[in-house]
Amino acid sequence: MARVTVEDCIDKLENRFELVMLASQRARKIGTGAPLTVEKDNDKKTVISLREIAEETINTAEIKEEMIQGYQRFLPQDPEEEIIDLMDGEKEWGEMADSAATGMYAGEEITAEGQSEETNEESENDPTLGDIAGV
Repeated sequence: MARVTVEDCIDKLENRFELVMLASQRARKIGTGAPLTVEKDNDKKTVISLREIAEETINTAEIKEEMIQGYQRFLPQDPEEEIIDLMDGEKEWGEMADSAATGMYAGEEITAEGQSEETNEESENDPTLGDIAGV
């Protein structure tokens, strides 16, 4: 192929803008040392990338995906990376915190020993307000 034109490549892609973007992405890859799929023939990198697109020796879908990922600011994460492993004892602390929270809503208070006692009822051993005031 002596000269490559846009008309040679446009039938391989949807529009001219996509052609220019993919050819420039491929030219950058060639510039960083990617292997050529056509002969160089003393052409520039952009002409080589257009020839590769015209002859369909490269996968344009892969180049398009690489280009999209290159422009993304946040890379997609796998759901497996979001799982947080708990350290020893964290599960028990979480269960204690949950039981303390549910106990408080039910009118119970969890003491330091882990026993619950009713906060609404007075105990027989506790002094009353009258005893404290001296009445």
